[in-house]
Amino acid sequence: MDLSRRSTLGGFTAAGLALPTLAACGGGDSPSKATDPGTGTGTSATPSAPADESESSSPPSAEASTGLLSTEDVPVGGGVILAEEKLVVTQPTAGEFKGFTAVCTHQGCIVSAVSTTIDCGCHQSKFSLSDGSVQGGPAPSPLESRDLSVTGDQINLD
Repeated sequence: MDLSRRSTLGGFTAAGLALPTLAACGGGDSPSKATDPGTGTGTSATPSAPADESESSSPPSAEASTGLLSTEDVPVGGGVILAEEKLVVTQPTAGEFKGFTAVCTHQGCIVSAVSTTIDCGCHQSKFSLSDGSVQGGPAPSPLESRDLSVTGDQINLD
């Protein structure tokens, strides 16, 4: 068999072009994860709160109680985000508990933090702890109010 230089180089070129295609078709043993092109770090498929959420965003006794959460888990002048329930529970003044949807009225993101306001991390809308009204940012309307009841030290969604 007589191989010319041209046919040998052509064979190597074809093999070189085929390898990336085959690599793209191969399956890995681990699940794939989206990567943020800016940082090279993995990202979630859905918008979420910033990584530095406050402790009040996930109350410790919410799962262990019979109610939605304990009154002790909601700081006075602050609140708690219950992401699974898409609910924000606030305590503007001692013993006064308010409930709001956790879905921002601007573009539907779940609010990300509660301090002196309920804050949306997507576009920096801010809402009142006492009535859900817009305090800043692009949100066009207040957070929808949710009815709560308190039985003993447990807060329930009505």
